[in-house]
Amino acid sequence: MQGQLAIVSGPRGSGKTMLCLRLIELARQRGLDCAGIMSPARFREGRKVGIDALDVRSGERRSLAEADQLPGDLRTAAFRFDTGAVKWGAAILDTACPCDVLMVDELGPLELERGQGWVNALAVLRSGQWKLAIVVVRPALVEVFRKVMNSVPSVFVTESVFDLADLRSEGMPDQRFIHRFIQWLGACASLPQTD
Repeated sequence: MQGQLAIVSGPRGSGKTMLCLRLIELARQRGLDCAGIMSPARFREGRKVGIDALDVRSGERRSLAEADQLPGDLRTAAFRFDTGAVKWGAAILDTACPCDVLMVDELGPLELERGQGWVNALAVLRSGQWKLAIVVVRPALVEVFRKVMNSVPSVFVTESVFDLADLRSEGMPDQRFIHRFIQWLGACASLPQTD
């Protein structure tokens, strides 16, 4: 199956996950099978206190990471990850395909620099058993991701990366940006069914 890949990028807090949640909603309204994993933030009193893992297909949610400085088997400078939730997310990715829309939010330093976290998402993406894959990648890691995924075609050769900060600074409202994804979803729906 020939799929199309879109990279959504932007700095922390730019709305990448919120945009992706909206895109999944729009895809479902068109009857498309959506699968994958998302990482919505958890806030308390306006402060980011953690990250959840959300199974796109079932809607099940688990606590993925806590914003603290406690020791842990898997952590970044800001977050301590629950290894059980990481394994759960990896299992979701392993069974996500075939699907119409594959969502991977996000591939970050754990996956692209350390070979940890949801690194199996790279193999799932390489499988091509999706019509449209939307992958969230931090701006500093976009080129690393592109090199890793050089065998997967991008949806727009010259515009495969959608940087939310750049789009907003250019005055491109979110609605126009979402409209472009709706066009992709229409094309996705007209592609042959997944195997």
